[in-house]
Amino acid sequence: MTPLLDSLSASDHASVVSLNLFVALLCACIVLGHLLEENRWMNESITALLIGLATGVVILLISNGKSSHLLVFSEDLFFIYLLPPIIFNAGFQVKKKQFFRNFVTIMLFGAIGTVVSCTVITLGVTQFFKKLDIGTFDLGDYLAIGAIFAATDSVCTLQVLNQDETPLLYSLVFGEGVVNDATSVVVFNAIQSFDLTHLNHEAAFRLLGNFFYLFLLSTLLGVATGLISAYVIKKLYFGRHSTDREVALMMLMAYLSYMLAELFDLSGILTVFFCGIVMSHYTWHNVTESSRITTKHAFATLSFLAETFIFLYVGMDALDIDKWRSVSDSPGTSVAVSSILIGLLMLGRAAFVFPLSFLSNLAKKNQSEKIDFKMQVVIWWSGLMRGAVSMALAYNKFTRAGKTDLRGNAIMITSTITVCLFSTVVFGMLTKPLIRFLLPHQKATTSFLSDGNTPKSIQIPLIDQDSFIEFPGNHNVPRPDSIRGFLTRPTRTVHYYWRQFDDSFMRPVFGGRGFVPFVPGSPTEREPPTDLSRA
Repeated sequence: MTPLLDSLSASDHASVVSLNLFVALLCACIVLGHLLEENRWMNESITALLIGLATGVVILLISNGKSSHLLVFSEDLFFIYLLPPIIFNAGFQVKKKQFFRNFVTIMLFGAIGTVVSCTVITLGVTQFFKKLDIGTFDLGDYLAIGAIFAATDSVCTLQVLNQDETPLLYSLVFGEGVVNDATSVVVFNAIQSFDLTHLNHEAAFRLLGNFFYLFLLSTLLGVATGLISAYVIKKLYFGRHSTDREVALMMLMAYLSYMLAELFDLSGILTVFFCGIVMSHYTWHNVTESSRITTKHAFATLSFLAETFIFLYVGMDALDIDKWRSVSDSPGTSVAVSSILIGLLMLGRAAFVFPLSFLSNLAKKNQSEKIDFKMQVVIWWSGLMRGAVSMALAYNKFTRAGKTDLRGNAIMITSTITVCLFSTVVFGMLTKPLIRFLLPHQKATTSFLSDGNTPKSIQIPLIDQDSFIEFPGNHNVPRPDSIRGFLTRPTRTVHYYWRQFDDSFMRPVFGGRGFVPFVPGSPTEREPPTDLSRA
């Protein structure tokens, strides 16, 4: 037993050393990211990737070429622990007024556009890969490749865009990014769970029906979980005794929504995204002010760490000697596959951005709401980067426990890594110069995430930064600086009718801004108690 115990002890010690080094590298990413914040070419994603690459080189030298990373990638680690906080924070921080005002355009780009991009990439790889000696792939593999490379990563663009100066552009890029990720995962899961060996018209319709089934039920589950959390916190009002319970319940309910979706074989990414939107609209306003600040920054921090963790690992895994050894006999093939994929993802994105922008402009009468050509170029460019979701889907499809045995699978993993590295570094570095050239009035924002997460943003909560200020009594008063925008908007829109329904039925039951519980003596409620008694 002694040798076994010694072996276990050595293994535990190695794990502790690896975790210590990885945490130290995460700290280094944060520090260097801060120092390079104003750099014209760099951003947080590129910093983490380059640190991962440098670390991989050092580990390769120390291990005599046996390994390049500290941890073994696990699909469960990504899909169960890293992905939920990223997607939930995207929904929690979204500007709901802008998001739902441009909801049709965002869904066109994020859902229809993703399917178009997936189709173009699938058709392209079907034609080109058959001419290359990369192994045997079936229709399911080609469709999965289309879904993998249809998943965008617009972090680099969002880091540069200013949502106050160009709210329409920021809303479209951010909204399309999160809906795109959700759609890509839903399409990928639908393909994985569907028998494509005998594909015909009937099977194609069943696949389409399966997609809409996952999309609808996943959304409803997220909305339901968010409403339950809002109702429970509003009725019981934990804040009168402990703000810790409010924060803990919000976090656990958010995570529960994701795990319930996985339990019922739905799309956890869609569920947790819409749960985040509902929680930001109702639950967040039912807690004390200190809990609002805490939850906002806690969710943002968890999302930031998860994204940095993924990019850091991808940088290390880019030098994984086992994967490259499998393709070392034909480096030209690997380069050809990567080049084909980069060309197809650029073509696939152009295939829907410009036509759908044209259709969207036809439906808008107000010139200020139309997407001009420069904005279309920025939207097209913003989706050329590939990152965390593409990597995770590729590992899920082509590896088992972080290992790749088949040569074709190894080529796809190395090509995915190459595409992610090239698109993030090259396209990412050119993002700031491109946007400054096309939109010279833009000023680089100081936030890595989708919205203001610096301490100064606490003065005006992010979720409340809309074009109207709400007062007790449910009167919407336009801000002085938005009168022109108010006059040019249609007086009867989908948003208008939703707000009427929300004020009359939803918020009196589930809480929200203007309908929060009042506790005498509570410093968190600034309105008179008589005005809030209707809640």
